[in-house]
Amino acid sequence: MPRPIRATIRPQAIAHNLQRARVATHAAGSRIWAVVKANAYGHGIERIYSGLASADGLAMLDFDEARLVRHLGWDKPILMLEGCFDKADYASAFELDLTVVVHQQAQIDALASALAERKDSNLNVYLKMNTGMNRVGFNPQDYGAAFAQLRAIEGVGEIGLMTHFANADLPNGADKALALFNTTVAPIMAQYPNTMRCVSNSAATLTLSNAHFDWVRPGIMTYGGSPFADTTAAECGLQPAMTLNSQIIAVREIQAGDAIGYGSRFVAPRAMRIGVVACGYADGYPRHATEQTPIAIDGVRTHVVGRVSMDMLTVDLTDVPNAHVGSTVELWGTHIPIDEVAQASGTIGYELMCALAARVAVTADNHQ
Repeated sequence: MPRPIRATIRPQAIAHNLQRARVATHAAGSRIWAVVKANAYGHGIERIYSGLASADGLAMLDFDEARLVRHLGWDKPILMLEGCFDKADYASAFELDLTVVVHQQAQIDALASALAERKDSNLNVYLKMNTGMNRVGFNPQDYGAAFAQLRAIEGVGEIGLMTHFANADLPNGADKALALFNTTVAPIMAQYPNTMRCVSNSAATLTLSNAHFDWVRPGIMTYGGSPFADTTAAECGLQPAMTLNSQIIAVREIQAGDAIGYGSRFVAPRAMRIGVVACGYADGYPRHATEQTPIAIDGVRTHVVGRVSMDMLTVDLTDVPNAHVGSTVELWGTHIPIDEVAQASGTIGYELMCALAARVAVTADNHQ
């Protein structure tokens, strides 16, 4: 029989979470770019595709993924978040009717060259501003000139204005960046009042009504993860789109003083029943999971003990006396929020979603 570990993807949870974004931005009437980069945060674009129907556009990085969603039937806008990397990408952008981000002078030059070769073509763009993340984007003092340069290029269609917040998940963390963005784009908005603006990530979508503008870009919240360290996904009204399950494959009785796993990190303080679970770091489970990392056995919460190994991990069965070989294990999902696992392992839910290994069997649950 196949190894029992399995991930289940729920596109209906994606639909629910996008509706949560819609409700949060109702006052502004914002449209929604559903962020599906990294193969939909590891969930699989094809598996969640039916749940994306209510989005107004898709935001991604990979041009092959853009081609995939067009093949699946997506006829609404697609935003390429890092823009084009080479000449072939511009050809794909024209062919697939993509909107591309421009975040540096070299991209303006390449865009001008690509449009000069295609006199009958138009391309919509978003001009990105650096408001403190300091990764990509034009600095505020150069932003107006970059906009004017784009506006002068024949074939450039709509030019949207965007930035990305570094600290929207913190109290008042986006205030300075938002004020800088608003001040910088004010002259552009005065001259072109219908220009689209898009600045809100998941945290800003849920909490910053003054930053909703024309479009929002929900990422982690689309998949049921919380963008906040101190607020759970459930408290945000979100549903998990991924559940990772396995089974107990062995049960051991150990005595006080017995150690478990590599490095003998965990030493039993008393006689204990230990369950061995078919899941390890080669499946995408965090190797650095601590003894505080929650896990559910037959729906009962318990915790990991000992170091996670490549193919197995061990759990405390003290509070699950009826657990046995074959008992169902939830690594994360409905009973165990992925953010709790991440926090106990010194990482974030984003990484765990994206790290799901190819050897894990994945199925889509399309029941409503």
